[in-house]
Amino acid sequence: MRSGLVDFHCHLDLYPDHAAAVERCERDGVFTLTVTTTPKAWPRNHELASATRHVRAALGLHPQLVADRAHEIGLWEELLPRTRYVGEVGLDAGPRFYKSFETQKKIFARVLSLCAAAGNKIVTTHSVRATKAVLDMIEQYMPPPRGRVVLHWFTGTAAEAKRAVDLGCYFSVNAEMLVNEKRTAITKALPLDRVLTETDGPFTQTDARPATPSDVWIAVEGLARLHGLTPADMSATIMRNLKSLLAEQS
Repeated sequence: MRSGLVDFHCHLDLYPDHAAAVERCERDGVFTLTVTTTPKAWPRNHELASATRHVRAALGLHPQLVADRAHEIGLWEELLPRTRYVGEVGLDAGPRFYKSFETQKKIFARVLSLCAAAGNKIVTTHSVRATKAVLDMIEQYMPPPRGRVVLHWFTGTAAEAKRAVDLGCYFSVNAEMLVNEKRTAITKALPLDRVLTETDGPFTQTDARPATPSDVWIAVEGLARLHGLTPADMSATIMRNLKSLLAEQS
């Protein structure tokens, strides 16, 4: 088993056995950010993660659930002082969720504003069909000195990637982002010193089963090929980026 891997966006509480999924990350030495889709899910995630060296729990309110759960922002706000990590949050302008887009923006504005006021938060962010709107809101509500954003499964343009970098963003890359020429071209445009890895398990597949955090090695190998590095060097770069992200603000 390869240790020293980083899965910066995974839904451990959506696997059949949540506690076992956390234990597996700890045993395999995979630094895992377990994101939540509602603030109600965070306390149990935090309880399991707080007993580990490698797992951290992020406090989320997923944009795809905002139509039904916008009222949970009050609970989210109440829990925020207890964690540095926030996510999954953001915007989704896909056809299934567009009807709640204005509400999503209100929730995301509040999330970013509260994180900025607190300072030093790390926010893993969903931006499906909404990269420009997400970047506009980061610029308005949480500019770089006030926190850090990691754009999860980034699908924006090269120009948007550059703008994101200028706003201090990092990017978490999964194996799905490396499966074809178009996706690979977007991923290659991301500066290597801002890249982390993720699985987004269990929403991605490895060998026809839900991906687990240790499968993040596939993304490491793909990134290594893309940049002409050895997998070991790529893995070391990602770990260095993680340390830089976590240490960037006091």
